[in-house]
Amino acid sequence: MTTRAGFIALIGEPNAGKSTLTNRMVGAKVSIVTHKVQTTRARIRGVAMEGDAQLVFVDTPGLFRPRRRLDRAMVAAAWGGAADADVIVLLVEAHRGLTDGVQTILDTLRDRVSPKQTVALAINKIDRVKSEALLALTAKLNDAYPFAQTFLISAERGHGVDDLRRWLAGQLPESPWLYPEDQIADLPMRMIAAEMTREKLTLRLHEELPYQLTVETENWEERKDGSARIDQTIYVMRHGHKGIVLGHKGETIKAISTAARAEIAEFLGRPVHLFLQVKVRENWMEEAERYSEMGLEFRDGNA
Repeated sequence: MTTRAGFIALIGEPNAGKSTLTNRMVGAKVSIVTHKVQTTRARIRGVAMEGDAQLVFVDTPGLFRPRRRLDRAMVAAAWGGAADADVIVLLVEAHRGLTDGVQTILDTLRDRVSPKQTVALAINKIDRVKSEALLALTAKLNDAYPFAQTFLISAERGHGVDDLRRWLAGQLPESPWLYPEDQIADLPMRMIAAEMTREKLTLRLHEELPYQLTVETENWEERKDGSARIDQTIYVMRHGHKGIVLGHKGETIKAISTAARAEIAEFLGRPVHLFLQVKVRENWMEEAERYSEMGLEFRDGNA
């Protein structure tokens, strides 16, 4: 049997639906999804099978104009994921169309894409616009960049996703599979568990706070009864933030812990004992160690 395998980078503006599409392709939740932008920080790899092809999806952080060191590291990770990929899929939101941000991505693609790479367009959230507007947007985007193929999809509902997956499988080079057939992600479980807790924090907390905290799995202990004890630390930048995360009489942290424990346990398929503590580290965004925990490069200067 001839097998194929390769990397597919999903790029686009924040909230374009990259994480939702990754999870849909993989058939399980490997990338956190929230309604807030810039949720994905690291390059998360989800693994999907299509016939004799193994598709390794690189769900990159959204591409935006970076302001802080963490922003720069996220944008660098996104372009790094694209540089390493066999196929690049640009996701554009149907109802937002050719924004300044998408134009910037197209301009950068021209400079960064190698002749060996295939670039496809996926217009996402098609249920939000009428078909005439979709046709006009498709023409406009294809005039702006020579895409190999265009797909109209709804990552959330699954429309058009099977066609995209089949096409991607045919684009990948002949190769042995890169991961065991039953593996769905290449992030360490410690990091996936930390991401799941961070998702619950992001959904629960408001405004800027989710962007100013990070979660690390400090300890993972396998118990004799088959359960796992997981200790995680939530780093925040200010003492006031610690109070918000804990909530009145610890209610907020308790709710977050319950939701995260349930999701981690479901992912692992066994009981989990989750213990969270909140620590103030005013300068965590300037600490190289925090970045390596997130799978990001600690860097100076512009991305």
